[in-house]
Amino acid sequence: MGNNLEALTTVFTEFYYWVTVVFMFLIHVGFCMYEVGASRRRNHLHTLMKNTMLIPLVTITFYFFGWWIYWAFHDGPGITGGLDTAAAAANAPWASTMGTNLGDRLTGVFWAAFLLFSWTAASIVSGSVIERIRSGAFWIHAVLIGSVFWIIDASWGWHYQGWMVKLLGYHDAYASGVIHAIAGGYALGILVVLGPRIGKFASDGTPRDIPPHNTWLVTIGLFMIYTGFWGFYAACNVPIIAPSGIDGLITGETWTATNIYLGPTSLSAITFNFLMSLSGGLLMAYVVSKGDAFWTYSGGLAGVITASAGNDLYHPIQAMIIAGIGTWCAYKLHFWVERRFKVDDAVGAVAVHGYAGFVGLVIAGVVLWGVPSSPYEGYAAISPWGQFAGAIIMFFVLGFLPAWIVSKIMAGAGILRVPREVEIEGLDFSTNLAYEQAQSEIQAAERAA
Repeated sequence: MGNNLEALTTVFTEFYYWVTVVFMFLIHVGFCMYEVGASRRRNHLHTLMKNTMLIPLVTITFYFFGWWIYWAFHDGPGITGGLDTAAAAANAPWASTMGTNLGDRLTGVFWAAFLLFSWTAASIVSGSVIERIRSGAFWIHAVLIGSVFWIIDASWGWHYQGWMVKLLGYHDAYASGVIHAIAGGYALGILVVLGPRIGKFASDGTPRDIPPHNTWLVTIGLFMIYTGFWGFYAACNVPIIAPSGIDGLITGETWTATNIYLGPTSLSAITFNFLMSLSGGLLMAYVVSKGDAFWTYSGGLAGVITASAGNDLYHPIQAMIIAGIGTWCAYKLHFWVERRFKVDDAVGAVAVHGYAGFVGLVIAGVVLWGVPSSPYEGYAAISPWGQFAGAIIMFFVLGFLPAWIVSKIMAGAGILRVPREVEIEGLDFSTNLAYEQAQSEIQAAERAA
């Protein structure tokens, strides 16, 4: 560290990201509570274990190759350049920065922030497929969305040198598309192949409501997600940055915080807009769902997701209105797709994350039309067509299509969905040998008594 100011900046940045990672852990706590609350009693343990075990699987694979992808693929590769082998090598699992290294204080906490984003992407998918997917099939999908596809889209549309930012003017400051649209699209790709839960649709095709087992647990889980999402917003910022840290290529000079594209922003800005978009989503969801608790709380999340693409630039009133529009679209699209295509999304994840994220990207292109997407010279400005193209790439190209292909392969091999009799009995009893053995021993003891 060259001087005291540089040392202070480094230590503060290290602690800043560490705190955001701890906050974001609450997202995963919330997803576990939310999914267990939404599932029926005979599937609680399977639902919880499915979402818990993605933590080690995604963490290990993200360490070995996910983080490398982010640094290597920002030019496509082959669109604006080739593989960035130099940046990738510095973030490969064998690099000196990827471990105990007192000369590097930032790689670990920055890596962990992106890792928690990966967990979130996989958890979004997890809720939509509860009560009928095989654990092994989901874990394969978790690794693919968490350590491959979402990090490719982050490299393309979130890296400050990403080709989508350069050529399309793609702007997605707090991940309407980069995490949410892709995860929603990925979940939809699985659901189309996986099929609905037994009893979800009547013989005439009319959808039946399968309400959450425990609405209180769902509510608390969603409030945990709100809290962690606020930490996620902070993690998408760089807390202190100097011109020397950005190669002197950015117009103007700053020692302030920047967004993911290295454009100036502040915690004050995101505090206004996070709370206003949360409020806009909650209000709209309450009205459109006629006070349904499940959709009211989910709508708060949909509102934040819709506004996230431009929440570094929106006025708070814009954020509130945009959140309401996206929430209305997500709610209406959920039930239209359910009726028209017989898609059973158990927790509305495709709507809340996928449809809201897609709509949020498109709205940002209209509202922010002509605004620079990045402070770097020569990058395309934000536009409706650039944002729409980005939304298609996120939701369909990197989300829906890979999930559909992999799911078709799994279904053909008979490893995607549990057998009908297992689903009827309950996945806790039929897919967890330890649980089944314990229940057998209890029943034997009761008979003996």
